[in-house]
Amino acid sequence: MDIDLIFRIAAIGIIVAVLNQLLIRSGREEQAMMTTLAGLIVVLMMMIQEISTLFDTIKSVFGL
Repeated sequence: MDIDLIFRIAAIGIIVAVLNQLLIRSGREEQAMMTTLAGLIVVLMMMIQEISTLFDTIKSVFGL
C-alpha cells in the first residue's frame, strides 16, 4: 500500500466535505447526501482493489 492512496482518500474526503457544506448551505440537502454517498462509494471501490491485492499476496505467501 502506498502513501499515495492515503493522500487520494484524504483529498476525496476534503472535496466531499466542502461540496457537502456548500450544498447544505444552499438548501440542497438531497444533493448533499448523494455527493456524500458518491464519495463513499469511490473510496470503497479504491479499498476493494487494495484488499484484492492483499488477498492475492496472502495466497502467494501461503501457497494457497
